[in-house]
Amino acid sequence: MSEGAYQRLWESSHVTLQELLDREQPLLEPVPERERQSFQYRLASLYLGYLGLLRGFDTAYDQMMQPQKRRLLRRLLDCVAGRVLELKDELVRVDMSESHCLDRVLQDLKLTPADLEVSIPKYFLLEQSSAMRERGLMLAEILSRMEPMSSKEDLPGMHRTEAIILVQKAERARQGRLRATFMKEIQREEERGRKIRDDGRHKFSQDQAALTVQKVWKGHLQRKRTQQDRRTEMEFIGMLPPPSQAEHLGIMSQACLGDDVRRLRQIEKEEEFQAAMEKAHSSLRETEGPDMKEKMKEQIRQWFIECHALTGRFPDYPDESLGGSYLIFADKTPEQVRMELETQVQESKKKEQAKSKEKEKDQKEKDKKGKRKGKDEKAKKVEADAMLQVLPSKFTPAISAGHMEYLNLWKNRQESVHPSQNFDSETLREEKRKKVEQEIRVQVDELMRQELRNLRLAVDREEERPLKAPKKKPGKKTGKKKKAKDLTPDRSVDSLYEELVTFGLLKKSETVALKDYIGDCLYLGSTLTLANKLPMPSLFDIRQNMALYAVLRLGSPDIHAMAPLIRSLLLVGPSGMGKKMLVKAVCTETGANLFDLSPGNLMGKYPGKSGAQMIVHMVFKVAQLLQPSVIWIGNAEKNFYKKVPKEEREMDPKRIKKDLTKAMRLLVPGDRVMLIGTTARPQLAELKGLCRVYERILLMPRPDYASRYVLWKHMIEARGFQVTQSLDISALAKVSDGYTPGHILQAVQSVLNERRLLQVAKRPLVASEFLGHLAKLDPVYREEEESMKDWYFKTPLGKKSMKLSKDQMEAEEAKLAKEKKKRK
Repeated sequence: MSEGAYQRLWESSHVTLQELLDREQPLLEPVPERERQSFQYRLASLYLGYLGLLRGFDTAYDQMMQPQKRRLLRRLLDCVAGRVLELKDELVRVDMSESHCLDRVLQDLKLTPADLEVSIPKYFLLEQSSAMRERGLMLAEILSRMEPMSSKEDLPGMHRTEAIILVQKAERARQGRLRATFMKEIQREEERGRKIRDDGRHKFSQDQAALTVQKVWKGHLQRKRTQQDRRTEMEFIGMLPPPSQAEHLGIMSQACLGDDVRRLRQIEKEEEFQAAMEKAHSSLRETEGPDMKEKMKEQIRQWFIECHALTGRFPDYPDESLGGSYLIFADKTPEQVRMELETQVQESKKKEQAKSKEKEKDQKEKDKKGKRKGKDEKAKKVEADAMLQVLPSKFTPAISAGHMEYLNLWKNRQESVHPSQNFDSETLREEKRKKVEQEIRVQVDELMRQELRNLRLAVDREEERPLKAPKKKPGKKTGKKKKAKDLTPDRSVDSLYEELVTFGLLKKSETVALKDYIGDCLYLGSTLTLANKLPMPSLFDIRQNMALYAVLRLGSPDIHAMAPLIRSLLLVGPSGMGKKMLVKAVCTETGANLFDLSPGNLMGKYPGKSGAQMIVHMVFKVAQLLQPSVIWIGNAEKNFYKKVPKEEREMDPKRIKKDLTKAMRLLVPGDRVMLIGTTARPQLAELKGLCRVYERILLMPRPDYASRYVLWKHMIEARGFQVTQSLDISALAKVSDGYTPGHILQAVQSVLNERRLLQVAKRPLVASEFLGHLAKLDPVYREEEESMKDWYFKTPLGKKSMKLSKDQMEAEEAKLAKEKKKRK
């Protein structure tokens, strides 16, 4: 794409943004409970709109080269991503579920399931590439030092009898191969002799032989032509993949090369812009700085004189934390300043009188209102619960401000002025002028405060008035971060990092992209809901939730600081569902460190109560200093066992439970640290403790038909096999009901080996080859899945979901009863 194409994408994105901002306001108005479905529909359409906008801004920011536009795009991109997270929270609050049935909304808006995909901003990894490289080198160096220690360990020996049996097997295999080769030679000789005998019996004339050859050749050509036409038609309608994957890969690699070239040019433009910023700052400070300084002094002195003439005394100089002299020039006249001072004195007197009167009234009315209080509160709660409303957004004002900046500064600007995408010098000087003015204002404020003191002493003979600190309201908590006691104050981050790597608490994460977690969305969610059946999340929903809850929050400090705070996730599902893969994918997409606090990994490390405290302290300290970080706990149910099994008492899996709970409470917005637990047996854990630590619980049931179909197709193609008409993937998807993605992967790996790849030209792949390997694996039985669902519906969100579905069923039954009565 050219720069003009990205410019058009930016412009169309702002048109969409204006529409979305117009649709925001009606959602802030309360809606009665009976209109829940329409409210959910409007909320879902707004959510899908912002998802599309996120993709557009991400593409534009990744490829546009003009540095000033990219700064605005970056702010808008972060704010839109934050708004998506806010709307996701609203959908969870309305639907009482972590997954949402948006198929009807997609159909009405004429969108495809691909529009549901959460776009992960590309700058997450691009901006962290240098830090990731340094951490990778450090980790590799520590691991290389540990290798000689591990190589000294003796290899496990083999018994003499086992060694003899192994040699015998190898010898028998060698003799078998020789015998097979000898038998093949004998068969070839016999075939050759049979052909010679047959040729002697049947003799054709020259014309008959030519006619036979022509028939066979023409038939072969026609069959080949028909097959080719059919394949071309199927490719055209999208039912078959293109034959030349190499050509497709070549086009994609060429497009990626173009993107990389644009990113290099972005760096060049940014360096030029930085140099121009420094130059503009210094020149403005030299040329316009002295005039600004004198003008400010004159304005402030005039303000002193006018205020003294009107009020009879010099005013208090505004504090630096409130903006200093900037408040003086905020379009206020001396008369307004005098009025403000007088109103402040009158208000303080009125407040004191009102407080004394209110105390007397409160004592008299306490007895009267005591009885009514309980009823009123209950009525208010019922009204509040019955009304649906979107909470005020932290990101919408910033989005509106960015949109207004685009309209005022960039919308009507002709791009022909800067065809090479250089920065705009006029806009740059205007921005720098404001910054220089702020710097000079701070210096002028210090000088004028001293001058005001001298004026008070000389004119009013008044000493400096001490500024009264604002009174703190009782009951209001300050937003200060609670600090835990530092158990390692004298240790450097590098030493703690090395110790955690040595003990296996900090591990190197495998490179896994989130898009590699294959799964399709639920196409009949709305239909199931209308039939009073609770739809289960698909693999697509799980991937989407991981992108929203983990990747977007950990990827950007600006998004994390303002988005709804989520500190922990729990992935609940049977073995083979890809829970560990998702944890690794989060680390890959965000460049996060991976800490392992699984009970099995902690066995024998840092014994005792103080040791458990030290483990948690060191892990969370390093995780916060080297953000972003993911703390993984495998078999998370073991930390919250109802009763520890005898065979695991030596492990003491519950020893970090208290310290982990305390450490999680200390995480605040801006701390890009996330705890992700995985479990296949949540029923063994104490529910309250588990839900107290893990804020969001994602249920991962068995894959549905659509996801199984996509999994089979993707995994077979990933092994280098092309899906043909002889391979019935639909049958495989139906037969593999109850099997997890891990089971499907095992079956594909065992069948599609190198030897089978060589034979595929002569013997096409068929579905029956996979059945034998699937039969050897144990599926996830329905009883096991039902037990997991029953546990999930005991969690706080699960209880609300069940209650909502029951209420909806009762409402529908009441409607049907009314309709029957009317008919009668």
